[in-house]
Amino acid sequence: MKEVKKNGRRKAVKSLVGTAAVLGAAGFTAKAASGTKEVVGEVIDSQQVPLFSSAVKHGNTLYLAGKGAHFEGDITSHTKHVLDELEKELKKHGSSMEKVLKVNVYLHDLADYKAMNEAYRGRFGNNPPVRSTVATYGGVPGDSLVEIDCIAALD
Repeated sequence: MKEVKKNGRRKAVKSLVGTAAVLGAAGFTAKAASGTKEVVGEVIDSQQVPLFSSAVKHGNTLYLAGKGAHFEGDITSHTKHVLDELEKELKKHGSSMEKVLKVNVYLHDLADYKAMNEAYRGRFGNNPPVRSTVATYGGVPGDSLVEIDCIAALD
């Protein structure tokens, strides 16, 4: 009996994930089960096979997925590369580093915190965004020493 329930849950989750991927690939509008709250977002950049969207606009807000540095190097070169990539994406979608509201930084090793901060300092203008920084258990995916995502305002 437990195995049947487990497999049923697994199938339901796979179905929901598949539906979400299809909706996410074309933009999405979803209503909560109560039918009273509506969530609207515009997927503006996604992978060919949508596992996740790399950029989503909602109202006057831009959400960018995490960027990593997938090459040999130290935390300084990885951080600079990731911030350069984020800046390109922000500009591409009508925002800028100065309009970033929230940043999440994921480090492969917390010992890199000080060097990451040095490369990060000053990249967001005079009023830096709110930031959370964590060291990930098992490392950052793709062998990057750092991954950074952000939320920014749009014009």
